[in-house]
Amino acid sequence: MGQKTVRFSDLSGAIIAQDDALARIVIREYPELGDGPVEIEVLTDEARAIEKAALRVAVVDLYLPGEDEPHRVAMDAGSFDKLATDKAMGELLVSARPARRSSRTTPGSPARDRGSYASMEHAGTPHKGRITDAEKQLVYGHFDEINERLAGQGLRTISLADREHVERYSLAELARERDVEPDQQ
Repeated sequence: MGQKTVRFSDLSGAIIAQDDALARIVIREYPELGDGPVEIEVLTDEARAIEKAALRVAVVDLYLPGEDEPHRVAMDAGSFDKLATDKAMGELLVSARPARRSSRTTPGSPARDRGSYASMEHAGTPHKGRITDAEKQLVYGHFDEINERLAGQGLRTISLADREHVERYSLAELARERDVEPDQQ
């Protein structure tokens, strides 16, 4: 007796009858996307339709004065092109200097994007950027585990007695549960 595996498109539910009709899509950014990239399988024709419908975009990081973290934005490439009024955008980009490394990144240490702090590997690690809701939830739900990792790495731990930590990571309820009163610093 043999077995046959039947695959279905994650988009349409249609049967993918042949392996050569199978396409893989990795979703890297989407408003409701959780901690990182996810993968789906679709029919090749569905993937080609996505490619045809794709927008030409410019993805840029904005480093604004007084802010520690850049803002990543995507905009229509045509609208971005129109911002260049002195010479054509293509010409401007060809003559532009290569991007500098962030001053927060030291040689030998990998640059981290905002999303990486929303993982057990990096949640709670000291950083100057905004604490995302995903990172707050991880710290709240795995408080002792994360502090153990931080201590093992020789980093500062998160203290329920430190009002700044409690506010930064939204830990007021956890502090109450553990009967810890944050200091009034």
